[in-house]
Amino acid sequence: MRVARLFNLLAALALFCCIGTAWAAEPGQAPATLNSSDCQKCHEKPPKDIAEKGGKHKTEITCQDCHVGHPPKVKHPIPQCSMCHTGKPHFQLKDCLGCHRNPHTPKVITFGTNVTDACLTCHKPQIEQLKAYPSKHTSLACSFCHNVHGKKPDCTQCHKSHSSDITKNECKLCHKAHQPLNVTYKADTPSKYCAACHKRPFNLLANSTAKHSKLACVYCHQNKHKTVPKCTDCHGVPHPASLMSKFAKCQECHNIAHDLNHWSAPAGGAKPAAPAAKAAPAKKPATKK
Repeated sequence: MRVARLFNLLAALALFCCIGTAWAAEPGQAPATLNSSDCQKCHEKPPKDIAEKGGKHKTEITCQDCHVGHPPKVKHPIPQCSMCHTGKPHFQLKDCLGCHRNPHTPKVITFGTNVTDACLTCHKPQIEQLKAYPSKHTSLACSFCHNVHGKKPDCTQCHKSHSSDITKNECKLCHKAHQPLNVTYKADTPSKYCAACHKRPFNLLANSTAKHSKLACVYCHQNKHKTVPKCTDCHGVPHPASLMSKFAKCQECHNIAHDLNHWSAPAGGAKPAAPAAKAAPAKKPATKK
């Protein structure tokens, strides 16, 4: 440890000697210049941070682009972020280091659980969705879920899955995080996902002998949750107009779509009422002899 400190001290002394030589140089002689490799001789951690997670601070600038001088020649070598970062609403925010805690790893962003306004300067579509489709998510701060920049938490971090058939990676197939109650899905969504909440219709359809039992739930209930199609969307007008006008609702004859053409016995096992007995024929009046 002592050897390392002595080495750093000697390196710093050599650096000051170079700077002093440059200051004392004869008129017309080019002053000594520093490069990033010189900085590493004394400042070990910042170069390592930049090498690992520096982003554009690694690929597009050097140490000297930000730190334009070194004490004692320059009194304040730490630059302001606004020296480079201008022209966007996000760059007008105060306290850059409140989220970007280490300027040498600018994309490693952490914050508390109550941050929203700073996020909205870049992520506008998300807040527009939250407002257009109100839910409990609308009242939460952005950082309640995204407490590290770029983090997309699993839904099961807060919510219990509808079913063991639905894993944490499959929630988003129907629920979008910024509009969770606007449930939409694709045409290949498995019926078992629907069965997690709609168990009775699923079981009725599974036990049905009608052709509907061969169809997936999303074949009829397309694209969006609570879509209820009309029978005529698939079946057209299958009966004469006179019959259709008498029975306006298909289920009056065909029962519900999940249990088509199957009529169960009345509740309680009651038997249909027996037909009324025929009235006895009237007696003929007696004739006089």
